[in-house]
Amino acid sequence: MEIIGVLLFAIFILLGILHYYWAFGGKKWLVKALRVKRKGKRILSLNRVLSFVVGTILILFGVFYLTIISKSINIFPEWIYIYFRWIIPVIFLLRAIGDFKHVGFFKKRTYTAFSRIDLHFHTPLCLVIGILGIQEALIV
Repeated sequence: MEIIGVLLFAIFILLGILHYYWAFGGKKWLVKALRVKRKGKRILSLNRVLSFVVGTILILFGVFYLTIISKSINIFPEWIYIYFRWIIPVIFLLRAIGDFKHVGFFKKRTYTAFSRIDLHFHTPLCLVIGILGIQEALIV
């Protein structure tokens, strides 16, 4: 089903663009995207270089799914198609499960603004990406 590949492509491109926006100085939604401790101190500071790297990886994931649905464009080596069809969804399923402390469905810290956003947006999105990715991988 090509619709799954199109959805994954769109999700990854949009997430990549958002990270590029942050990399080039954008501030909107940045506070809600980063984990904080109880007193508001950030656990992870997303600097511009790291945001650009993450954005590039997300864009590459999107291009990966675009090449799968196009069936005529193979810009990655064959081993990438074999392994990353499973690696990408597993990464996002693991993120949905979480680290049992700050992120994911099983986090213990639920008192921050980030934890609420994580519960209602980040973690469900990761779960959807993981499930869609596994469905796409099984189609082969």
